[in-house]
Amino acid sequence: MRSRLLSALSLAVACSAAPRPPASVARPPAALTRLRFNQLAMRLDLPVFWSRDGNGDGRPDPDEVLALRFYAAEGAWVRDGRFTPAWGDALARIEAEAAAPPPVDPRLRRVHHELDRAAPTLVETDLTALPPAHRAFVRRMLAAAARIDRLYAQQAGMVALEAQARSLDPASRALFRRNWGTRCRGAETEGDAECAALPGAPRQPVDVYPESLQGDGFCRSLEARPDAPALLTPFSVVRAEGDGLRAVPYAEAYREPMRAVAVELRAAADAMTDPDEAALGLYLRAAATAFETNDWAPADEAWARMSARNSRWYVRVAPDETYWEPCSQKAGFHLTLARINRDSLAWQERLTPLQNDMERALAALAPGAYAARTVAFHMPDFIDIVANAGDDRDPFGATVGQSLPNWGAVAAEGRGRTVAMSNLYTDDDSNARRRAEAASLFTVEAMGEVTDDPTAGLVSTILHEATHNLGPAHEYRVGGRTADEAFGGSMASMLEELKAQSGALYFTGWLRARGVIDEALARRIYVDAVAWALGHISRGMYAPGGERRAYSQLAAVQVGALLDEGALMWRPDAPSADGSRGAFSFDLARFPGACERLMARVMRVKAANDRAAAEALAVRYVDGDRVPMGVITERLRAQPQAAFVYAVIDAP
Repeated sequence: MRSRLLSALSLAVACSAAPRPPASVARPPAALTRLRFNQLAMRLDLPVFWSRDGNGDGRPDPDEVLALRFYAAEGAWVRDGRFTPAWGDALARIEAEAAAPPPVDPRLRRVHHELDRAAPTLVETDLTALPPAHRAFVRRMLAAAARIDRLYAQQAGMVALEAQARSLDPASRALFRRNWGTRCRGAETEGDAECAALPGAPRQPVDVYPESLQGDGFCRSLEARPDAPALLTPFSVVRAEGDGLRAVPYAEAYREPMRAVAVELRAAADAMTDPDEAALGLYLRAAATAFETNDWAPADEAWARMSARNSRWYVRVAPDETYWEPCSQKAGFHLTLARINRDSLAWQERLTPLQNDMERALAALAPGAYAARTVAFHMPDFIDIVANAGDDRDPFGATVGQSLPNWGAVAAEGRGRTVAMSNLYTDDDSNARRRAEAASLFTVEAMGEVTDDPTAGLVSTILHEATHNLGPAHEYRVGGRTADEAFGGSMASMLEELKAQSGALYFTGWLRARGVIDEALARRIYVDAVAWALGHISRGMYAPGGERRAYSQLAAVQVGALLDEGALMWRPDAPSADGSRGAFSFDLARFPGACERLMARVMRVKAANDRAAAEALAVRYVDGDRVPMGVITERLRAQPQAAFVYAVIDAP
């Protein structure tokens, strides 16, 4: 893969140095754990990952080392089952870094702390058994991913700073690359104004608004303008023109990088010669045209016609989500490349016939405020991620479910697609971290419902994403006003996610009552959902710029409401499973009723665009003291945060 944003690392120089003997015996000391090895490799911006320790000897072997994607240089660590000279060079650098004293520079110490609080977490895909046409398709899609990365970096304001980043030390370059710019993004470090990849911690204004506007409160000022509906359309940037402002379509503002994406998408369609993948080819060509015209509706139509039954692949390449920017108005470019996991078909067969029953159930919770519609949408597909690019690839964590598109006829008519990412957070390392996090906050009894089986999390994700398509959804209006116009983009985003996750809790009991799931699975879903919520609470309620964190705030509302109902209890003197003082216990019999009442509150707020009621929820649970946020944050931040890295085998 070509250099994406930065000049080649010093690794490239090392790899071209004079040959050294094969490094099959060059191995780090056993005291260097896999986690520490991978953290140090990330600190050095080396695209290498020690994936497993199959023989338990505490040292990497050639079949345990992988080269990573989405770095500024490639890594060739193993050839013909033996380590290459490049491995020896990389290993020497990692060992030297492990032995080095902390840096003197306070900024660099902060950078090291941010990187060392990450747990590099592998997403590995082996394509060697696939037909040649499918492997060729993946190669072209990875090239498209590189183009999307470049385009999103421009949106995020990263490109404007990259010249300053070229001469940085490896750790600062790694931070700049991984975090899409200069700012630290860890839970402990993002509020530290001095924690930055670039000396002096320069501002990084996003490119979708004029830099001169981007001061305190600028989003509210834009939303209050009489021309806000025109300026804040999702597929445009705002540009200053004289004394005024103008919305400029993406295809005009980003003409060349968008055309470059179109070229790669057509090449991917050409590479996929499998006649069974006709629907995929049609979507790729329609998406390529959309990148040239900024008309996304035809691409959405082609995309909606794809399914787990007519393609082995899931691809979404478009501007979609808005959470990435401070006003939550402009769609960020992203690319999701995944393989269809056909285990989803069984859940689709169970849940698809219930869609309109689910819609009527929600309407019954808000009588007189919301009338049920006739709905027909794709129940979630399970997908195994191959690569995330652009807005999909976060510095920490990853999206585990998504319903798209967010606008247009396909969304309004419920014909979009919903997915649950079935291969994220399911590896052994993630399972061990999840158990440790739960044990720090749950009683021993509650820990009995925590397992490594991913089914509870997947079903919760399915219900979350399905609920996005139910109730007041997509372009629902009250008195002609959308949720964005009634609440503001940040609050509207939080409420939509609160609706979806409250739906996941409510429909768990609803499905249990109908015999679709059993009691044991329902209990695990409730406990898993609380663990998920506590994790988001530990991230903090607001971003450093004051923007609401949608998931953190919805999590606080849910946990607070469950505490009020007695379904969840904080016992300050009770021991947690790991022996800490203070723990959550559950009264799982109360969950169905508590979750139904919470869903009813959310439905009434959303159905009426009731801003005062929404603010009241935030005052009590987000800004109040009902939820023991300090303890949650302290304990969960003791664990490193997942930072996903990607390896694709046999797709050079």
